[in-house]
Amino acid sequence: MKKVIVASLFLTASLAIFAQKPLERGLQSISQQAAKASINFLASDELEGREAGTRGGRVAGEYIVSLLRLMNISPLGDSYYQPFETYRKERQQKGKWQVHPDSIVLIKSGVHKRLQLNNILGKIEGKHPDEYVIVGAHYDHIGMDPTLVGDCIYNGADDNASGVSAVLQLAQAFLASGEKPERTIIFAFWDGEELGELGSGYFVQSSPFIQSVKGYLNFDMIGRNTNEAKPQLVDYFYTESHPAFGDWLKNDIKKYNLKLEPIYHAWDKPVGGSDNSSFAKAGIPIIWYHTNGHPDYHKPSDHADRLNWEKLVEITKASFLNVWKLANEKEY
Repeated sequence: MKKVIVASLFLTASLAIFAQKPLERGLQSISQQAAKASINFLASDELEGREAGTRGGRVAGEYIVSLLRLMNISPLGDSYYQPFETYRKERQQKGKWQVHPDSIVLIKSGVHKRLQLNNILGKIEGKHPDEYVIVGAHYDHIGMDPTLVGDCIYNGADDNASGVSAVLQLAQAFLASGEKPERTIIFAFWDGEELGELGSGYFVQSSPFIQSVKGYLNFDMIGRNTNEAKPQLVDYFYTESHPAFGDWLKNDIKKYNLKLEPIYHAWDKPVGGSDNSSFAKAGIPIIWYHTNGHPDYHKPSDHADRLNWEKLVEITKASFLNVWKLANEKEY
């Protein structure tokens, strides 16, 4: 009799989960536990600050790829890796790292430096596979400085292991929903953002389908409190010509009781600050979640134990609802 009761309870629970709508199944898959697992690894001392082009940066990339494989997320192309090169004049001369072919030609005419980097790109193919939305976050940080006294590793828990955790959870949430989106969703992890949005810039300039990208959602630093008295604050930037983006978040906060207090920033062309710039310059509508600066920004003290985990998860849930609409609504 006891076995019958247990089996009945299990069946009831299973039916309840199955009866949930796809969107609700995806939303409920997002958790603090998953966020902590990825952030604590990416921001560990063993990754030495994940500087672009270093061993720590490569290990971070391999870790992300392993999770995409584990989730059975397909690579965008033949590989999860999108390799690219960036060049700069030798260090005594002024200049930035460049990925544009014309700039590279000029730099290579003299003494120069080179880095070999990798974007990581996965996808869930949509019913209309030639229409795309992209959700992205950079996975590099600024490395380490052995001349510092004391802590010499810039762990980058908020900047931007927090954003990487959100993109990974969104990929899992769409799988958990059990429903194929209308548009193809690309899950992008950019390299070289700290050197000047290099990875996203390379993707935009080299993508053969960039004009078919209907929207881009960016994460960069979503885990801290600018004002400790208001721990639910988040800056929400979006393209001004798409007011629906603002309406979506306002409505979803009410409908799903999300514990967020957004500051809405409608921007004609949201450039500057992060990888959203690369897409905004190409005329692609964007959404960008950001919890603003804090005393540990770009310092060795940007550690995981200082994150507001509840807010990070609430932002991830809100953004899942955003991307659901980006991927499925006909017009916005």
